[in-house]
Amino acid sequence: DELKATVRKQLQGAELSPSSYDTAWVAMVPLQGSPQDPCYPQCVQWILDNQQLDGSWGQSAEVNKDTLLSTLACVVALKRWNAGPDHIKRGLNFIGRNFSVAMDGQSVSPVGFNITFSGLLNLATEMGLEIPVMKTDIDGIFYLQEIELARDGGGTVVARKAFMAYVSEGLGRRHDWDLVMPYQRKNGSLFNSPSTTAAAAIYSRNDKALDYLGSLTSKFGGSVPAIYSDNLYSQLCTVNTLEKMGISSDFAYEIRDILDMTYRCWMQNEEEIMSDMTTCAVAFRFLRMNGYDITSDGMAQFAKQSCYDDSIHAYLNDIKPLLELYRSSQVCFSENDLILQKIGSWSAKVLKQQLSSGKISKSVTPEVEYALKFPIYANVEPLEHRGNIERFKPNSFHLLKSGYCVSGADEEILALAVDKFHSAQAVYQQELQYLESWVAEFRLDELKFARVMPLQSFLSAVAPLFREELSDARVAWAQNVILTTVMDDLFDGGGSMEEMTNLVALIDKWEKHGEVGFVSQNVEIVFNAVYHTSNRAYAKAAMLQKRSVVDHMAEQWAVLARAMMTEAEWVASKHMPATMEEYLSVGEYSFALGPIVPLSVYLLGHELPEEVVRSGEYARLLRLASVVGRLLNDAATYGREMGTGKPNAVLLQALRRESASSGGGVSPVSVAAAKEDVKRVIAASRMELQRLVFRDGHVVPRACMELFWQTSKVSSVFYAEEKDGYSHRAMRGMADAVILHPLQLQQPQV
Repeated sequence: DELKATVRKQLQGAELSPSSYDTAWVAMVPLQGSPQDPCYPQCVQWILDNQQLDGSWGQSAEVNKDTLLSTLACVVALKRWNAGPDHIKRGLNFIGRNFSVAMDGQSVSPVGFNITFSGLLNLATEMGLEIPVMKTDIDGIFYLQEIELARDGGGTVVARKAFMAYVSEGLGRRHDWDLVMPYQRKNGSLFNSPSTTAAAAIYSRNDKALDYLGSLTSKFGGSVPAIYSDNLYSQLCTVNTLEKMGISSDFAYEIRDILDMTYRCWMQNEEEIMSDMTTCAVAFRFLRMNGYDITSDGMAQFAKQSCYDDSIHAYLNDIKPLLELYRSSQVCFSENDLILQKIGSWSAKVLKQQLSSGKISKSVTPEVEYALKFPIYANVEPLEHRGNIERFKPNSFHLLKSGYCVSGADEEILALAVDKFHSAQAVYQQELQYLESWVAEFRLDELKFARVMPLQSFLSAVAPLFREELSDARVAWAQNVILTTVMDDLFDGGGSMEEMTNLVALIDKWEKHGEVGFVSQNVEIVFNAVYHTSNRAYAKAAMLQKRSVVDHMAEQWAVLARAMMTEAEWVASKHMPATMEEYLSVGEYSFALGPIVPLSVYLLGHELPEEVVRSGEYARLLRLASVVGRLLNDAATYGREMGTGKPNAVLLQALRRESASSGGGVSPVSVAAAKEDVKRVIAASRMELQRLVFRDGHVVPRACMELFWQTSKVSSVFYAEEKDGYSHRAMRGMADAVILHPLQLQQPQV
């Protein structure tokens, strides 16, 4: 509870650590009408009160370029008002002793260091300050400045202009401030940077800049942070972190309040959201995925790659906005949404280019690789949580023009995430043991024709139902995956026509199956497992639903059995459906979601009256998830099924594209084109499902609808490999990571 309380406090707004560098620049702003006095004397006092014993200022305990920059800025600020002569002397001595660090080309540099540090050296020289170093060393710094000014960074000419505006305090009077002021935001700041804004107040005497600085000092007192916008950005960052770490459900009420506020800002086109690439992308994704009805019009400003190429992010090779734009583009509700399609296309291309060229830092590379391999519609959330937890760096040090820490609840977030992940794993492992004993109890392991894979089947349950408390829904899902797979194997060559007919009759009769009898031990094992396992789960569901669910669920089994029988008859008679409609009228049911998903939906605990599960909306959810799964399966397995004569969507589409009269075959060209046709249908169905779940659905409870969306994600992961189905090796690796292997946490650096 204490950990959660700290996180809730951070959700109200992150605490930003003081920046000595930015505070020094704010301290240098003169009072209007009285230029011999500081406008913000509390900043001068903070500098006097916060010098380190070694004479330095700054965040880091070690000597680095950030410490040198901050120390020089504080010395110049004190000299500007002739304050603290002893502080100035000790600061200058520190700089002199460690000046070689500024010349070290291998050490990590703050953004624009060669410009900002040399700019402060200029100011120090003008003020008559003597830094105890050789003149050749100072000349060396000015030479590095000239190289930096001539350097061509990433992005375009426009991006370079933005960068030069961002570090314009380092250019001082040399700079044309009329070129800087177009970057001023409605809050009065330049880039939400106190140092750049303070320089604008000094050199251009801008009133809006003074208003921003006034609000800063009113909020923070004597010190200011390295970056400051309104609260919403930091709140969305925290929400994003909680989601990535798998603990957002513990803060649902607080997150809803933040998203309500974000929605109001979005609808009012607030600059705080719309002017920042990362904030806008994150806000759009969260709002859409949480049921807020917004169009993609607000994202139109990012439809062209130039929005990134012309930004300071491109100049600094900052990949975060690019990654968030790519993610947001996948929350697409229509194939006609050209804005999101364009964003998705160019952002994916640039991310892949950055990866292949090695321009992405090693710390970010795994996240980018994962995002490209597993888009939003095809990811395993607990696997993503694991990777994010293992890479998480509490209170990690950020370096812009100066260093800062986002102090707050990072340690608490990590502790909660680790505890939740390991606690869930313990539950998963118990459930897996139960699943294995259940397989033995019903003798399913005796069926020689059947694929009985408890671990992989259980993974397919954990992926959509990873929350620890959803145990009944998760176990029922895994059991039904095993049972439907066994049935599929029986109908797909594992049983005789007599056995198949017998099983269909038994399932049709359900409670009166004794009237039918068993023609073989295999059929008896399969039916008993289906019947008795189902009735156990239906009894649990009845307690939650306060009514019987037997009729509805037995009907789902009967529909599945008849669909599988029809497909077996097609193969036996070498019948090929004439149209895709005829094929899917059977294929969507034979994919077997009917017995799996509705039961787990019942077991989520939300009351679902008969009229809800019989509604058109519910049927549409199940149909779309089934179509996505069936077509993904077909695209992955068409090679094997072409050899067995089993109808398949890819084969049907290839036959439609060309006449197969000569020898009855299809060309590789037609097959390739047919696969693309099928992929388009998958994409359209997936978007329709996403739209129904996150925007249009009103009859089925939201949490229940989301399980249908999660179902389509499972299908997308399991059939991502187009080599006759998913890779068992890849699935085993995922299962180990999610269910069996403990977290491998980074050791804190001493």
